[in-house]
Amino acid sequence: MRAPDPVAAPAPAADEIETSLYEVRKKIYARAVSGIFARWRIALVIITQLVFYCSPWLTWNDRQAVLFDLVSRKFYIFGLVFWPQDFIFLTALLIISAYSLFLFTAVAGRLWCGYACPQTVYTEMFMWIERRIEGDRVQRMRLDQSDFGARKFGLKLLKHGVWIAVALWTGFTFVGYFTPIKTLAASFSPWALGPWETFWIFFYGFATYGNAGWMREQVCKYMCPYARFQSVMFDPDTLVITYDAKRGDPRGARGRKADPKAMGLGDCVDCNICVQVCPTGIDIRKGLQYECIGCAACIDGCDQVMDKMGYARGLIRYSTENAVKGKYADTEIKRHVVRPRVLIYTGLLVLIVIAFFSGLLLRSPLKVDVIRDRGAMVRDGGGGLIENVYRLQFINTDEAPRRYNVTVSGLNGMQLVVRQPIEVPPATTQTFPVSVKLDPTGLEAGSHAIVFHIVDIDRANVRADEKSRFFVR
Repeated sequence: MRAPDPVAAPAPAADEIETSLYEVRKKIYARAVSGIFARWRIALVIITQLVFYCSPWLTWNDRQAVLFDLVSRKFYIFGLVFWPQDFIFLTALLIISAYSLFLFTAVAGRLWCGYACPQTVYTEMFMWIERRIEGDRVQRMRLDQSDFGARKFGLKLLKHGVWIAVALWTGFTFVGYFTPIKTLAASFSPWALGPWETFWIFFYGFATYGNAGWMREQVCKYMCPYARFQSVMFDPDTLVITYDAKRGDPRGARGRKADPKAMGLGDCVDCNICVQVCPTGIDIRKGLQYECIGCAACIDGCDQVMDKMGYARGLIRYSTENAVKGKYADTEIKRHVVRPRVLIYTGLLVLIVIAFFSGLLLRSPLKVDVIRDRGAMVRDGGGGLIENVYRLQFINTDEAPRRYNVTVSGLNGMQLVVRQPIEVPPATTQTFPVSVKLDPTGLEAGSHAIVFHIVDIDRANVRADEKSRFFVR
């Protein structure tokens, strides 16, 4: 039998356009730039990384100054020791971070993204390494377009080797916040690391290498949710990076001595420097775009061109939507910063910060939990007395040993049986058995409220009062 003829695909109509659902990435060769905003970025890269890389090596009270000991469930931050019961402070810290982000965004856009976000910081570091090894924008483009040879292989190998070294050191430092870093370093040389330490060093190192070395702007454009909902926090008086189209258009190339007005041109010389220095590869002259991370590299690049041409700076600048539309002059921008949204964010942030630090200052170094003995509700205490047994769990959050006295109140004639004073080592949790005896004569059967009073012998202002129940049969 003869096979059927294949059905020919219909020819596309003349007005049909084939569109891919996935945009192929075009590699961005960001050009180096200098200026006031570039100096701010460099300063924040240095500050944040000094804090990150150096903090685990600091010592406080013969221990690591900053250590999140998950095994012992204790978080050390210089002179403070936090326990799982102090989770409220972590909650307050997260709320402070969120409101700070809202406030900064409402005032001046994506300041966090442009200057302090880890993705931005490590991308800046990796790009600096790349420029030092392969050269600036044009040199890197020529290197990538050249035939593969010994020079190209050597430069690429050196660059990726340095990237991997920085990434692994970053992963090692990250793990050093959870495992004492000196112990980690001692285990690193003979490779006696545990499986979890090994996993997280390589995982965090791989994430740093991949995000900062390869993905870069793709993380900001497609993976970071902040880029998507940032516009909700913008309003017409938010400072954003803008191109002054009234001043810059029409664009066109010209010599330095040429008169742009006589040529019918604006101040923009159409040099594309603003595009070349952008780490996400956008053209700010097309207006505000969600890909813009607010790094202000385009401002520095444009100002350099304006200086060379002898024009006034500010063709690309921080401005507001209302100022660009001419609703008020640029000199009035600062006056419009103080507005209801900013005042609400600031007020809430100040209140939460005050509450946070007040809680830290007033936090008692003593925490006590009263746990009843589940084995027997009531038992014979001898001599006609009945006895209830408890366990007092002491948490000494101070980094010095403490001594406590315990008393009990609530019912007449109660006898407390416990070894006094109770001594608790520094920054530890210990449980002590306690029994309360009582003559039940005249008492109704059932439970009765009692209170344990715990007082620090050396500091009378440190005390705890914990309620419990005494059972009579």
